[in-house]
Amino acid sequence: MKAIAVFPNNKTADLINHETPKVAAPTDVKVRILDVGICGTDREICTFEYGTPPAGSDYLVIGHESLGEVVEVGPSVTRVKVGDLVVPMVRRPCPHAECIACRAGRQDFCYTGDFTERGISGRHGFMTELVVDHEQYMNVVPRALREVAILVEPLTIAEKALKQIFQVQMRLPWAAPVEPGRMARNSHRAVVLGAGPVGLLGAMTLRVADFDTFVYSREPAPNAKSQLVEAIGAHYVSSTTDSIDQLAARVGNIDVVYEATGASSLSFEVMKVLGTNGVFVFTGVPGRKAPIQVDTDLIMRDAVLKNQVIFGTVNAGRETFEDAIRDLGIFMQRWPAAVRGLITGRFPIEASRDLLFGQPTGIKNVIAVSS
Repeated sequence: MKAIAVFPNNKTADLINHETPKVAAPTDVKVRILDVGICGTDREICTFEYGTPPAGSDYLVIGHESLGEVVEVGPSVTRVKVGDLVVPMVRRPCPHAECIACRAGRQDFCYTGDFTERGISGRHGFMTELVVDHEQYMNVVPRALREVAILVEPLTIAEKALKQIFQVQMRLPWAAPVEPGRMARNSHRAVVLGAGPVGLLGAMTLRVADFDTFVYSREPAPNAKSQLVEAIGAHYVSSTTDSIDQLAARVGNIDVVYEATGASSLSFEVMKVLGTNGVFVFTGVPGRKAPIQVDTDLIMRDAVLKNQVIFGTVNAGRETFEDAIRDLGIFMQRWPAAVRGLITGRFPIEASRDLLFGQPTGIKNVIAVSS
């Protein structure tokens, strides 16, 4: 069957003929892949910055943002049935008994770093026609979300971040939610750095949680992204017209910064204007670049005197996938055109090379593996 794979030793990537998987265990599920989203991670793997094939293989099938349809199940499978639409999880637990996170099904917090990730490290990914995996890693998606369900996996990044923000801020009297998982309406202000898929999905998540949300990006307005931001009731601010200090003056006390650029220099400059009791969330992973100068004294002073919290978030557990599926349904009820607008185009698997190696265009490009 067709697959897109990278060969790290040869530093090549190509459309290959990959072995068709079989249901072998009672809890196995065979999935026909419908859509695979292309993201910065895929493009970085194709430049051989990282990406590790499974043991015994000289290539890695890439792709970790996926949507599929169940076509076969093992005799002991109970979570899914044939015909279900599913979004598979990406990370698999490490084998070490002492890792309490992985043993608790929270491999997104793995202590050992010995986990594997489909399409990234140690396991083949989803940019192929069929995959087989354990039922516990399948998340059922309503048919009504078929056209946008490929957004579930990148949305989990924002969902996990928001859940941690609420948990952290429960230490503060003003953060006591009116109802579980929700703060007082319009009582908090968030800045999202970047207007790519992760940033825009983060903005939607923050808006559903009633944050007054500002998206800070390079492109001058108006543009397609600024129009999408305004359609969800957020504010678009361009770095070409507003400096970071001007952004901070416009927003007021910044309660949350949700970083979605992978640009460390911008992030640490914005960290200087994070508000009292604020939380700064890193989601991006910078590429290998020259060192940058950082005012560490100011950052440390503010973190102490303003009770600030800085954390990073990566991957997601089952609960966060379920939250993403729920909220994607809410997004479609509130802003259907904006959600559809996140997907720039769908392309056949044969066109993947241009999307992986060419200049990124649009917001989210998708490989339509099967119809």
